[in-house]
Amino acid sequence: MSLPLNPVVLIPARMASSRLPNKPLADICGLPMIVQCYRRAVEAGLGPVVVACAEQEIIEAVEKAGGKAVLTDPAHPSGSDRIHEALQLFDPEGSHDAVVNVQGDLPTVEPRLIQAAFDVLDNEDVDIATLAVEIRDVEERHNPNVVKAVAGFEPGQTVARALYFSRSTAPWDDGDVAKSLYHHIGLYAYRRQALERFVALPASPLEKREKLEQLRALEAGMRIDVALVDTVPLGVDTPADLERARQLLS
Repeated sequence: MSLPLNPVVLIPARMASSRLPNKPLADICGLPMIVQCYRRAVEAGLGPVVVACAEQEIIEAVEKAGGKAVLTDPAHPSGSDRIHEALQLFDPEGSHDAVVNVQGDLPTVEPRLIQAAFDVLDNEDVDIATLAVEIRDVEERHNPNVVKAVAGFEPGQTVARALYFSRSTAPWDDGDVAKSLYHHIGLYAYRRQALERFVALPASPLEKREKLEQLRALEAGMRIDVALVDTVPLGVDTPADLERARQLLS
């Protein structure tokens, strides 16, 4: 195996959001948020982009903007389960050999970040690729909402193997801010067979404890590599985030 030749970008989206109801359809500069996200994914130029929807309203919004979308089971527990179903519906013949999972609440994500995750699959030993950025804000080092990717980056190295992910401060923080910690960005690229294996696995003990789905893959012996990038894309979870996204895209 080497770099997959025929990737597809899938964007999971659902209307249910406790902090921002009907989030995918929130207006950002005249377009629904899910359409803005779709456009960023198209700009990455990797391959076809498909929104994996939980509701018909999202499909209508995406198709109105000229995009592709498929309707999936609203009861899926996670975005990875949703994109797996969408992959079977969109590509039952199995022609796409890799999947990039871009969250549907990243309307300002830079297309180069999507490309960066996919490029990690150039290593044939890697099952899943993801992103991280060096933490600059000292408070984030101890914030459980900032998930830490534990990977040993040598100076100048931009890709490293993930050993763990945690909501705790990890690896150990002795107060020396020169010792980097890394903020995990939840954007993933999977080899197709890796995604199929992953969704078939039961939830693992550490996954349930940390509430981090990617630990299921590590506990099963799958390899995740992390690309180090220089920015965290804005995830829209609150009205304040939405206003910030509008400012950035205006």
